[in-house]
This record gives sequence, C-alpha cells and structure tokens, in this order.
Amino acid sequence: MLSKNVLYYGTDEPPPERISLRAGALSLQYEQGDLWYVKLGDRELWRRVYVAIRDQDWGTVPPVFSNVQIHRKLESFAIHYQVENRQNEIHFAWKGLITGDADGTITFSMDGVARSTFMRSRIGFCLLHPLTCAGAPCRIEHIDGTVERAVLPEYIVQEQPVRPFAEMSALAHEAMPGMWAKARFAGDVFEMEDQRNWTDASYKTYCTPAHLPHPVLIMEGTRVQQSVTLRVEDGKSESRPRVRRENAPLALKLDLTSAKPLPWLGLGMASHGQPLSDKEITRLKALRLHHLRVDLVLADRGWRTALERATAEAFALGFVLEAALLVPEKGEPELEQFRAVLDQIKPPIGTWLVYPSREREEGGSPTAQVVALARHFLANYNPAARFGSGTNADLLFLLRNPPPVEQLDLICIAANPQVHASDNVSLVETPQAQPIALASARRLAGGLPLAVSPITFKPRFNPYALGPEPVAPAGELPPQVDVRQMSLLGAAWTAASISFLGASGAHSITYYETTGWRGVMETRTGSPAPKRFPSLPGAVFPLYHVLADVGEFAGGEIIPAHSEDPLRVTSLAIRKNNNLRIILANMTGSSQRVALPHTGPTARVKMLDEFNAEAAMLSPETWRAQPGAPLRAQAAIRELALPPFAIARIDTDD
Repeated sequence: MLSKNVLYYGTDEPPPERISLRAGALSLQYEQGDLWYVKLGDRELWRRVYVAIRDQDWGTVPPVFSNVQIHRKLESFAIHYQVENRQNEIHFAWKGLITGDADGTITFSMDGVARSTFMRSRIGFCLLHPLTCAGAPCRIEHIDGTVERAVLPEYIVQEQPVRPFAEMSALAHEAMPGMWAKARFAGDVFEMEDQRNWTDASYKTYCTPAHLPHPVLIMEGTRVQQSVTLRVEDGKSESRPRVRRENAPLALKLDLTSAKPLPWLGLGMASHGQPLSDKEITRLKALRLHHLRVDLVLADRGWRTALERATAEAFALGFVLEAALLVPEKGEPELEQFRAVLDQIKPPIGTWLVYPSREREEGGSPTAQVVALARHFLANYNPAARFGSGTNADLLFLLRNPPPVEQLDLICIAANPQVHASDNVSLVETPQAQPIALASARRLAGGLPLAVSPITFKPRFNPYALGPEPVAPAGELPPQVDVRQMSLLGAAWTAASISFLGASGAHSITYYETTGWRGVMETRTGSPAPKRFPSLPGAVFPLYHVLADVGEFAGGEIIPAHSEDPLRVTSLAIRKNNNLRIILANMTGSSQRVALPHTGPTARVKMLDEFNAEAAMLSPETWRAQPGAPLRAQAAIRELALPPFAIARIDTDD
C-alpha cells in the first residue's frame, strides 16, 4: 500500500515546511532558505529570492541547512541559518540573514567562503519577478549611477541579458499606478534574463554578468558577500490591492465563445527498450491518442532497432509515428541509408521532426541545411507526412536560430519544467509559462501550426554541458527521472499543461513515454530502483487517467477555463458535440473549494484522490467504468471541495 506522501509527491519525504511572515503591509513565505511570494494584498510583487551555487555545467549544487533560527513578530521577523553546498569537488559554506521590518523593508544577505578550489558558473543571489509583471514600467539604476526607464517584455526575448536590464544596482517596477516595488542589490553586478525561455514562470535577475568568462576557477578561501533589499515606494492607500477572503471558494469561468480545436496528443516511445506487452497495448489504446514519437540519432548504430520497435508499436496501438531525426550536418550518407531502410520496415510516418545532431546556442544551428537534406531524401516516402523543425531543446535555441519556415509544414518546440528549479512550488508555476513560449514561437512560425514535442518532467539531456552526461550512482535515479511522474501532483501538472497549451492553440502535444518511470504506466517488472521510485509493477500512473479523460474527447474542442488562482486550482474544459467536461486539478497539498459556473441542469463528478488513487492505478479499467456521482447545486452555485492534489472530472451538458 502506498503512503499518502508517495501518492501526493512520489516520495515518503515530506516537502519542506513553509512559514508565513509579514514585514509591515507585505506578506511573504519562507521555505528552506528562500523567500517566496512577496505580496501587497493580493498583488504579487516578487516571486522568489534565493542563493544559487551553480557548477561548471550550470547544475545547481544542493544546499544543506543547519542552525536555523526564526524569530517572528506580528509585522516583522528575523531569520538566521548556516548552509553548506557540497558536491564532488565543490565545497562552499555560507551564512544567511533575512530580516523584515514593520516599515515594509526586507533585507536578505549572505556571507560565504569557498572551502575548496572548484569551477563555478555562478554564486549568489537570484530575484524572480512573476509573469504578472509583463509590460510593467521599470526604473533601472545602473552601477555608474545613471537611471534608465524601460518595460518588462511581454513576448520572450532571447538576448541575455535583457536590454537595458544590465549592470544594475537597483530595479523598481510599477506594480500599480503610483506604487513601485524596488529591489536594491549589493556585492556584485546584477542583470536580468528572460527565464521564460525555459518555461520558468518568471523573469530572473541574477548576479555576475553573463558576458564574463565562465566557468571560473574559485580558489579555496575566496569570500562572497551579497545582499538584496526589497521595499515598496510611493504607495498610495487608495491604490493598494484588495485582500481576498481566505475562506472564499475560488471562482471558475469558462469562455464558451473562444473554443479551439483540441490538440492531437501523443506519447514518446519508452527509453528502457522493453517491448510493450499485450496488456500495456490494451491500456495505451484505451487512451485514444494520436501518435507515438520515436527519436532516431542517424549517426548512431541503434536507430534501425528503435525504428523497427516503434513501427511495431505504432501499428499495434493504431497510432501514427512522429519520427524525430537527429541529422549530422553532412548527413547525406546517413539519410540515404535511412531512406533505403524505410522501404523495408514501412513505418506509418505522420510527421518528420528534423533537427541537427547538436543545436548551437550561439553561432547558428545548421537547421535549414539538415531540413533540406531530409526533404530531399524523405519527401517521396509518404507525401502526406508533414515536415517540422524548430528546437529539440529549449525555446532559447529557436529564438536564436529562427526556423526555415519556407521548408516546413509545422514548427516544433520542446519543454520541461526543471531547467532551473525542481521544488514542487516552482513545478506548479510552469504551466502558466508554456502558452507564452508558444506565443513567442508563433511570431517566428509564419502562420504554420505549432507542435510541442516532447514535454517531459526532467530535461532529457543538457544542451549546455561542456562534458559527457553524468552517470547516476548505483541506487540513485537517472537525471531524466522524476518521482512525481507516478504521483497525483504529476497528474495535476499534466492537466494544467494541456489546459494552458490547448487554449493557446497548440496543434499537437507529445507527453512523456509509454511505459516505465518516464511514462504513463509502470512496466510489468516494476521500478529498477524501488526504494527511490516506489511504483506499483504493472500499474498506471494517475496522469494516465488525465490523458484518458482528454482522449475520450479527441476531435473535440478545448474551451479557455480561467481559475481565480491557477497556482491553487487549475481548470481544463473540453467539449465534443453537446458534451462538456471540466477537469479541475488541485495544485496544492491542502483542500481547496471551487465555485463552478452553471453550464447545464445535470452534472456528475468523479474524483481521483488519495482515497482511491491506488485502486485506480492497479485496475484502471474497473475504475474508469464506474460512473460519477451527481453534483448537486447549493442555491444557484455548484461548489466542489477538492482534497489535496485531487483531480475532479465533471461531466455536464451545454
């Protein structure tokens, strides 16, 4: 039997404690060394303030905290702690001090020393501004004393730093008319990057300019001291934002007049190499999805075996293939051989996604060259198959290397939510950034359809690494595996992603893999590391049921659904013929109440939560065959209570 925490997060380890604090009129939260969600009333001013130690490949060195002391008063606080960041040759120790005064001033300082000699890409503070700051007027104080005005960009920009947000000593943005939220920095030079390039839901101001050489050798004994000070200036009482009643249900609104075609959904082929069993094929067919993605590295010898397995699985599932080809710059021999094999294997290709073997962050990727080669060799295999390209990595690569739209039928981007942060809260934020990534890609697409392929919880590879990918130690999870794949949180995140991308006009989306710890169900043999990934052999994961709920409406429409607070409850609405389905996902570890719109005289609700999730995982056919319970209206409003990380499916009529 799985524990409650495993059902919630995939692990028995509870999340860090989060503590609510006040600094005068400002409210905020503290969690394991970081400040989160600094607000004035309901208006979020800053999303997060934290210290990051990044190794030579931009990996984050995890912190270990000790001697944490928290002193709270009604409108002020002081927090002291000690930290050690140790990994491989890296050993950095520092002290943190965070104070909040009754006048609304928050100061966060760090004082650290290198206890070994190591290579680093960054050491120091990062400050995140939320998505709601897009388009906000800003005042930038540069290190030379000049003051410059600008606005935070609405579309994602690839330049780093974002101009003119460079060489900063202070940055203020107008949160409301006449009210400015100001951050002042000390101890280093700060600049901003558009972190939405990696589907983070924020703009990031960080220390140490990116144009300086990196990685840099830090000698043992080197001292690092920095601070960030936050305060509100020129705030007028009449412009202060409202404070929402804590016990009020969240309102849900549907925009029934702005429906879009429901995206085609697909899965990636399992990376573990095992063939699908008959039972797995039956369960995957029940999802009623559209395609299966197979990745083929034409410079490697194993591509033929992968193509043969993908062809067999696609025919068994009734899917078309989305073939992602990684093509060398001078790939004529490889493509000629590949074309000959196609006539022997006869795969059901629906889409070609063509990428260079390695995309370049700078200097231009040879995308147009390899797309032209692929078209030359492959266009006559299935003339109905579409050719797509864009980026197989992060959106940044697409923005820096615009796609050859004249050679393409669609534009493709990939996404994962954990390039910079892996905690539950940051993960929950990221679906809101996905439609911004889609809108920014659309500006380069020349009117072509947009595909998002693949979406995975963890990065599949590190496109910025200077060396080979690290090998996971025995008993540890590979860097591509996330325990939340098997959790209710993973299912809630999937529902949120489909909602935001679908309502933003995505043409197709490819999620995860078929089976295994990166898939939608566990293999019949179970987890290779059951102590770290405690899944049930042969069971489906909760996100399987989200995909099944959406798959039943394939060929229908997605309706923009607006939750009053999508960081707490996300909504997904789909319609086919006269049938309307609303999927609500509790994104938090506490119960939430939702006020539903009146969409018809009858409604039935089916809940996937901690009380029935294990049964739904072990016997999905039985669970899915059970009807929902009638949802009764209270007065003129239907209200629904969602347990922690619960997924509610509401079926009604228009």
